[in-house]
Amino acid sequence: MNKPVTPQSAEQDRAAPETAATASAPLPSLFALTPLNEAYRQDPYAILADLRARCPAHLDQTANALILTRYADVRATTSDHSLWRDPILASDARERSPELFAEAVAGKPRSETTSILHLDDPDHERLRRPLTQALYARVTRFKPALQQIVEGTLDRIDASAPFDVMSAFCVQVPIDAIASILGVDPDRLAEFRQWSEGVVQGLNPFRTPEATAELERCGAAMEAYFTATIAARKAEPRDDLISDMTRLQAEGGGFNDTELRINLSTLLAAGNLTTTDLIGNAILTLLTHPGQLAAYKADPTLINALVEETLRFEPPVDITGRIASRDMEVGGVAVHAGQRLTTSLRAANRDPAIFADPDRFDILRERKPHMAFGGGVHVCAGAPLARLEAQVALAALFDRFPNLHLAEPDAELAWRRLPFFRGLERLMVAN
Repeated sequence: MNKPVTPQSAEQDRAAPETAATASAPLPSLFALTPLNEAYRQDPYAILADLRARCPAHLDQTANALILTRYADVRATTSDHSLWRDPILASDARERSPELFAEAVAGKPRSETTSILHLDDPDHERLRRPLTQALYARVTRFKPALQQIVEGTLDRIDASAPFDVMSAFCVQVPIDAIASILGVDPDRLAEFRQWSEGVVQGLNPFRTPEATAELERCGAAMEAYFTATIAARKAEPRDDLISDMTRLQAEGGGFNDTELRINLSTLLAAGNLTTTDLIGNAILTLLTHPGQLAAYKADPTLINALVEETLRFEPPVDITGRIASRDMEVGGVAVHAGQRLTTSLRAANRDPAIFADPDRFDILRERKPHMAFGGGVHVCAGAPLARLEAQVALAALFDRFPNLHLAEPDAELAWRRLPFFRGLERLMVAN
């Protein structure tokens, strides 16, 4: 077994030389690797590059997590099917997740309390397979409807004055897109958008009591909506994803209504937030890299490469996690069964051992697989839809507004403070 990685023995992996100041600075906790830390919110990459250089496998005692920042370690860990995903299996679950632990002790099935995001096999495979089968079939024929949604959203924008492209465009498109796929009635869209914003707080482990109250209110409303809609689609199927799922259920799909409702709600919450951030991050990055924007406009067939480079350069998700299923070595560090493993997708995507000049945004760079969607059996189920939405939305936006530019180029960027995600609260633009 290799010698454990420590701040003194960390491999450098082509990292920039340390200064005396960085070499003596304390290693950041997992909490410090969130936008609740102002320095990280403004520039996460400097902090992550320093951590990857000094201690690429950092055991954070505060969070009881081994934080991995090298691409090789992140890819190997997310691809290791023998590792666990469910946080209830962590050795400190009783102390850190008392509510989840109590549910497990009470014998309530995990598949009826959480989604495929945190389930392990066999429940994970049992529930993910029919959902992705139905979703991917919808995505393959969704582009014409999506183009109508995007064009309709652009039609509602008054570009005679500066406008916030986040609220007017980036937030609207993903919510209306998933609503269309699910089959939400047009007269319920306003409520649906409101619920979507509220349930996103379920992804915030540090939310305020007020945010928790809003989460519970919106969650209850969405639960009632999906419960009623699932029943309605069983009685009268339509051409939508919920009907697809109820048909698969009737054909022996192996999931119940509670499991279906939980995973539809998760698809909505996680997919809306991350796709909004992907589109917004791409707009900001292009407007601050005019040479790259010009390269795209000269050759619009580069739209796929543009989206993939945005996912590498400014991804919407910071981390994903696993639990060690046995005593083992991860990233050169000996860990025990039940140890939390936190992989920094953001750090992996800027690892100079893999990506040449990683801090340069270059849509023409040699394409290598990024880690923005995680990996292994838990790779993001909504990735094909997110890619399609970003491609169609960005192409239409810059076609509609060919002179789009930042309306407040000297203003401080309003990055959101939601932990483990990176996206803008607002971005004022003009045409």
